[in-house]
Amino acid sequence: MKPIIIRKDIKNINLRVKPNFDVVLSAPLKTTDEHIEHVLDKRNDWIESKLAFFRSKNIAVSQEYVSGEDCKFLGRHYRLKVTQSHKESVKLKGRYLNLFVKNKDNFIRKETLVRQWYYNKAEKYFQKVLIKYQPVVNKEIKRVRIRKMKTRWGSCNPSKSYINLNSELIKAPIQCVEYVIFHELTHLIYPNHDKNFYTYLTAHMPNWKQVKNRLENN
Repeated sequence: MKPIIIRKDIKNINLRVKPNFDVVLSAPLKTTDEHIEHVLDKRNDWIESKLAFFRSKNIAVSQEYVSGEDCKFLGRHYRLKVTQSHKESVKLKGRYLNLFVKNKDNFIRKETLVRQWYYNKAEKYFQKVLIKYQPVVNKEIKRVRIRKMKTRWGSCNPSKSYINLNSELIKAPIQCVEYVIFHELTHLIYPNHDKNFYTYLTAHMPNWKQVKNRLENN
């Protein structure tokens, strides 16, 4: 794959490999073609190792964690703002999700920081919703596990009183979060999706069908 060469008003050469397998080299305006070729040859092994890593992990290219990208949190849209900083953190302020990272070109580190932020927010908010609805079903919850799930928003093991919630749910609107959690809590009473299950769900959350459709189209 041919590298993308960008000349701009910077002091040093910057080389990065993106998750979509683009190799991008940014160089000062007066950098010669010969010097650029020298840098690419010198870093060839590093480039190949990065490309191999992205291929082996099958990393999705939908998000690269660069400034301007769209991020969702509880149904609202925010712009990602990436800032180079000695102190790494993620903070939501105004309409921006601010990502402070030591190396703005380190995709793995940026992804790790943002995912951990989402996980921490999910842990706190899901617990808040569980506290709200657990007294309604009046059943003990022995374990709640939050993890990324490919095909489900949540699941329940009624015999063990375990509930699993998809960490990605924290990006959905508040009503959708509450619907999924109450849905799984209802399984503690009615394990199957039978008539009794849906009668109970409708009695306590009359608009669940509309909310479910909103979640599926989110």
